[in-house]
Amino acid sequence: MSGTPDDRSAWHSISANGLDGLLQGSGDGALVDELIGAEHSRRLLLLRALYDRSVGLSSGSDDSPLSLSDAWELLERVQAKAPEVVEDVLMAPGTGTWLSCSLRILRKTLDSEIPLWATLGHLASLASASAAAARIEFTSTVPVNQGTVSLPGLGYAVLPTDEDWTTARVTGDQRRLRITGSGGEVVVGPDRARRAPGWQPTRRVTLGRGTAARSVTLEEHDPYRGFSGASAPRALSESEARAWRSSLAEAWDILQRDEPTFVDALRRGLMSITPLPRGERFRPYSSSSAEAFGGLNISLSDEGAELAATLVHEFQHVKLGALTHLAPLVRQPETEEQPDLFRAPWRDDPRPLEGMLHGIYAFLGVTRFWRVHRRAAEGARAPLAHFEFALWRDAVWSALDAVRRHERLTPLGRRLLDSLAQSCAGWLSDDVPAVELRLAREAAASHRARWREHHLRPSPEVVDEAVRAWRRRDDCPPSLHTAPVAVAPDGEAHFLDTAAVLARHRLAAPDGSWRDPAGAGEGVRGADRVDILLAREDRADARRELADRLLYGDPPVGSWAALGRALADSPEQQPACRFLLRSPEWARAVRGTLRAEYGERPDPVVLATWLAGAGRPPGTPG
Repeated sequence: MSGTPDDRSAWHSISANGLDGLLQGSGDGALVDELIGAEHSRRLLLLRALYDRSVGLSSGSDDSPLSLSDAWELLERVQAKAPEVVEDVLMAPGTGTWLSCSLRILRKTLDSEIPLWATLGHLASLASASAAAARIEFTSTVPVNQGTVSLPGLGYAVLPTDEDWTTARVTGDQRRLRITGSGGEVVVGPDRARRAPGWQPTRRVTLGRGTAARSVTLEEHDPYRGFSGASAPRALSESEARAWRSSLAEAWDILQRDEPTFVDALRRGLMSITPLPRGERFRPYSSSSAEAFGGLNISLSDEGAELAATLVHEFQHVKLGALTHLAPLVRQPETEEQPDLFRAPWRDDPRPLEGMLHGIYAFLGVTRFWRVHRRAAEGARAPLAHFEFALWRDAVWSALDAVRRHERLTPLGRRLLDSLAQSCAGWLSDDVPAVELRLAREAAASHRARWREHHLRPSPEVVDEAVRAWRRRDDCPPSLHTAPVAVAPDGEAHFLDTAAVLARHRLAAPDGSWRDPAGAGEGVRGADRVDILLAREDRADARRELADRLLYGDPPVGSWAALGRALADSPEQQPACRFLLRSPEWARAVRGTLRAEYGERPDPVVLATWLAGAGRPPGTPG
């Protein structure tokens, strides 16, 4: 495909005004148009690079049933007649994922069980979809995966076959589309948006009204909709499709009222939503990819505001991903040493610097949304909105504090974080109702302490020094409070947000029904009896349960952090409470060594008080 100096292939840039808006965490539709232009330029370059590298591998070779040259020529024919159609196919999120995966496979940095001819042959599927949309006469050979023939943006056909991978012939003209395989044929009439035997058209949903309406694909069949490689279609039932339309319409109306500038950006840049199965309440799942601009993978939320926040979250990732294609925010490490890892208050696992920037950018947008929405929320939804604002405001500020001056940030990366910090700092003094503020801070403290207990490993030498001091009945060594800890990622760390999820259940049910474990706790993954007791503020019962675990059992990781929360209402045990919420990894390490090497089972509160420097071991004279 050819281009001229005036077309979008020359737009791999962004204006100064657009960059300013992007760095502030916002940006309107004009900014998104600039990002789309830059992404279009990048896609053309990637497509040409892929074709140049792969045409000799597959076109005309003995083991390839497809001709990439023929597919390329078909795309050129469509571009000559209907360039807007080729642009739509090229800019589809799945096309970006396919390009990325294919190039990585060719460079041998990604393994795939899919035959190479089928991966590269997806170009023929894109060309056929373009030709069919432009209604030109054509014949093409495309890959078939377990009987499914996907024509991205148009629909998919199902043919009878026993083979995992085979091919089908697609022919089209102004009226009909025929998809023919070895076991049968599917014929699609002039209205290709209408279902036919063996044919499922691409499903779309209209968001907004009038001239401001936006048509978005509910992506069920593009093989590369999942960001990580080809996958089979997952068709929505009619009831699921209705639920999605209703929920998206509600979320869109909320955003239109509370974040009109963001809706302007979303209207320009949101291209597709891949519906995921509904997950646990208050734990929606979502993802996006820098390689798939405009595509979001989202599970259906229980509330419109929650879905609105998810749309904000993921589209923030989309925007920042586009910026990273224009200029780096982080320098690569100068040595081969393990790069620094950090606690992200929204994740279970330690995150690299690049991941921290993405999370900060996304959750700053989420915080801004809840800050406005909490003023409009009504009834039981208002406390939840106040809680979300307080939780994510402090989370973003904490994460900014951890990485804002990191040496690997580029000048643009520093400028980004400084701008975001300025926005977030202006929100720190915003009033939040007392109950919601307390619950948000307790949830944040729980995540921080549990994360530390899972992922931080104290200095073995200082742990041994502390164990010797304990057994001598000496004071806790001062070095324990200044000694380094190392990040050692624990793959078993899951559901560190349990306190926050239970707080949401509590705020969403002011009638007290949330206190029934069958109504809330048993439906919260990762929540055990102690978590339920703490959510109910039955701290005395939680202390007794934890004392049994830590004295006599094999306590799960996180028990010391939970004990810190359980001691919060005991004035005489505040030193132990503060220590365990700040440094539970030391209590876990010292207790583990005492038990493993000496068979000791110290009283957990006494040990925590001693580690805090505010008490003496049992049996100390005087």
